[in-house]
Amino acid sequence: MTDKEQDPGAAVTEFAGIVRRLRAPGGCPWDARQTPETLKTYVLEEAYELVEAIETGDPEKIREELGDLLLHLVFLSDLYRERGDFSLTEVAEGITAKMIHRHPHVFAGEEAKTREDLRRIWERAKAQEGKTQKKAALDQVSTALPALVQAQRLGEAAARLGFDWPSVQGALDKVEEEWQEFRRALTAPPHDAREEELGDLLFALVNVARFLNIDSEGALRRTIFKFIKRFNVVERTLVKQGKTPETATLEEMEAIWQAAKKQ
Repeated sequence: MTDKEQDPGAAVTEFAGIVRRLRAPGGCPWDARQTPETLKTYVLEEAYELVEAIETGDPEKIREELGDLLLHLVFLSDLYRERGDFSLTEVAEGITAKMIHRHPHVFAGEEAKTREDLRRIWERAKAQEGKTQKKAALDQVSTALPALVQAQRLGEAAARLGFDWPSVQGALDKVEEEWQEFRRALTAPPHDAREEELGDLLFALVNVARFLNIDSEGALRRTIFKFIKRFNVVERTLVKQGKTPETATLEEMEAIWQAAKKQ
């Protein structure tokens, strides 16, 4: 490992200077027009692209996507610096102080022998920072999270307060109950009950994932990736046969799909 790899300070400082130059007079008109509001969507896109890169396991892609996300974090910090609110340095100082405060078992000699000890220390630190005051327990879970992530965090928060099944069997029974209610909603009016019952079923499945320590968002993303990969095989195979999904029969595509599953 080189000194440059050990200390990113100089590279980050240079990069922050480049961002400032882009927004300065004579810089890039597009960059100069940006505001925190206009950058929100880009931040989300880059975060998801980073997640996608991580799932590929390709270090080069991950490095590139980390850089793209870093751009937006530095960019946003500079926008607020221009307003006189805070600087990138203050952002780094703030998160440094927060991590030290929330890890007294690392930096202050406090003992943490179990996962429950770690959770207790973390929650106590957040309370001291005022993060948990004036909020109901479930209100602390961000509504901006993807739905599956939010559902799992809500289940975890409720469980910490004792509102949970004794074992995973209770969660599985709830899935069966919600499945039957969804089936009934498919054949009985009102039809808008279908959406509600489907939501209940999805929430119940997320609770099963929580009991099994499965990341429901990650599990679904991996299934989506698997579906895309297999359907791409279907399309490529059909092209070799001089066909397309539009011209092939369902039986032909299903046969290729089953073959792709075995690869």
